[in-house]
Amino acid sequence: MHNMDHDLKSLLACSLREKPGSYIIEELFQRYPTIHDLLDITEQELMEIEGIGKAKARQIMATLKLSQIVSAPPRNIKTIRSPMDVYKLLEPEFRHLKQEKFICLFLNTKNGIIGQEVISIGSLNASIVHPREVFRPAIKRSAAAIICAHNHPSGNPEPSPEDLQITNRLAESGNIIGIDMLDHIVFGHYTYVSFKERGFK
Repeated sequence: MHNMDHDLKSLLACSLREKPGSYIIEELFQRYPTIHDLLDITEQELMEIEGIGKAKARQIMATLKLSQIVSAPPRNIKTIRSPMDVYKLLEPEFRHLKQEKFICLFLNTKNGIIGQEVISIGSLNASIVHPREVFRPAIKRSAAAIICAHNHPSGNPEPSPEDLQITNRLAESGNIIGIDMLDHIVFGHYTYVSFKERGFK
């Protein structure tokens, strides 16, 4: 058994006041053997297991959400030195999302992180991810540079034509304002594409 599975079993058992080897816990993991299966579970599916009513189903859902927070790696990255640093920092934010989220990191002259903001949630387009929505908080924080990131729920991080259009527009706006757009990173499932690594200027 993986340590993560064992920890989650213990967390669920404690939350439900059950023993780790109880019928409910074992049945739950037998039906939903992976962490991803468990995180996609619904209250209705939980209530199909004998011994789980509405109250216990809600407890389990809350515990599963808590486990995501507990299992996330510590966010101790203070300075961005590479696209991988951005990936390590934001991967927990994008993990398991079923819709797109666009986030900006605001950096000082030494690439230290001085702020982070969600710019939009939902399908990306150039009218939603508008330069003013990105650079207004950057100016407010006196940022020297920004890094943008968003996810593709499909799992494929290959940038779309829309992604390229948004990136170009933000970079041009940054040049005018005097705030560098250092990179735009597209997240997939356990992978990413960096516009900087692709040679984007």
